[in-house]
Parts: sequence; structure tokens; C-alpha cells
Amino acid sequence: MDTDAQLTERDPASDPAQGPERRSRFARFRSRAAQLRYRPVTLLVLCLAFLFLLSTFVAQPFLIPSTSMENTLRVGDRVLVNKLAYRFGAGPQRGDVIVFDGTGSFVHREQGENPVTGLLRRAGAALGLARSDDTDYVKRVIGVGGDHVTCCDKRGRIDVNGEPVTEGYLHPGDTPSAVPFDIVVPAGRLWVMGDHRSRSSDSRDHLGQPGGGTVPVDKVIGRADLITWPVGRWSTIDTPGSLARIPAPAGPHG
Repeated sequence: MDTDAQLTERDPASDPAQGPERRSRFARFRSRAAQLRYRPVTLLVLCLAFLFLLSTFVAQPFLIPSTSMENTLRVGDRVLVNKLAYRFGAGPQRGDVIVFDGTGSFVHREQGENPVTGLLRRAGAALGLARSDDTDYVKRVIGVGGDHVTCCDKRGRIDVNGEPVTEGYLHPGDTPSAVPFDIVVPAGRLWVMGDHRSRSSDSRDHLGQPGGGTVPVDKVIGRADLITWPVGRWSTIDTPGSLARIPAPAGPHG
């Protein structure tokens, strides 16, 4: 008697093409396919979350919306705003180009906006694809707390703490100011102006309002350090030496 043949007939080997094992392999295949399908979406969400955190706490691209800072910054430029520049004790310095929230200094009214539109705009602003809040401004710091800032001297220059300032960054053809002013900047505040003086709404335009046109330091979002777009405009934004050399103010504010 052929014992092996009988055993083969009674107990044939299971076919992996059928039964639980085949179903298990098919389930694993479907699970792996689903994971691969959703992986790009997961990576996209993680990347967007990382960019959002980066722009909130470290550095944020800022789209230049107006001509007020020409020719230093032009409409459509994207600048990288360093949010850590003033986080560890250092404050804005004369000559710094800063982005700040003008609420309470330049803007004295409520800004109404559809919540959905606002969310989409803020998301675009975080990536440098859309303009920031209507209350955000970019200007150059001319005076810090305690500084005595006046305009204009006999040669038409701005004077800070008794020192005339040579402003090589001004838009060609512009004068330092067509509006005379004489102000001592309060402690904890800044006097700011655009480089295109004839096109800039800045501290001069708010002299008669609360704060006298000055901006609170705690409203500063960050320092504009770099032009990142367009590629042909790639450059750092340096502090002019004429403002960096101004002596500290004398008196109780110094």
C-alpha cells in the first residue's frame, strides 16, 4: 500500500491562493497602499505646520505692499523679518528697517474682516504669498526712546541729538521732510519714517494723535534683514552708518 499517496490525498497542502492566508496578504497590501496614498498629504500638513510655527516665532516673509520704502524696498519685494532680533534684551536701533503693528499709533479704528478671509490671508502672509494685516507697516527707525529728533536744519537735514543725519537711502529727488517737526521720543517708543518721504505715511502724519506719531517698541514684529524675492533683488538690508554713529541722548531718557 502506498502510504505516502494516501496521506497526500487525505491532507493536501493548503493553497495560499485561497483561504485566510490569501485574505490576510490582500488586507496587508491594501493597508500599505492606503498608507502610501495618504503619506504625501501627511507630509504636506507637517510641512505647512512647520512653516507656520517658523513664521510665528522665528522668521516670517513679508510682502511689500507700497512705495513708501523705495528704493530700498519695492512693491512686490519679499523681505525676511527676523522675529528673534529683539527677543533677548536688544531693542530696535536707529537705522533698522522694522515691521510693526500700527494699531494704537498709526491706526485708531477697528479693522473689520470676514473670519474665513482673514484666516486665508494670514496663511498666505505666513508663506509670503499675500500681504500681511492692514495694520502692519514697514518703516525705518530714525529715533529711539529719549532721542531729540528735529527737521530741518539750515541744509534741510534731519537732526538727531544735535547731529545732522546724511540719509543716503532716501528716494532720489526726495527731501528729508516737507513737514517740520521737533520731538523728544518717549521712552519705550520709536520715531519711524519711510525712505520715500514724499510717498510715506509715517510718524510725521500722526503728530497730533495719541503717542505723537511714535510707535511702541512692544508693537514691533521684527527686523527686516533680507530681501529674498525677486532673485535679482536678493540682498541684505544694512543699517546705515550715519544713524549708527548718532550719540546717545543726554538727560533723563538717555
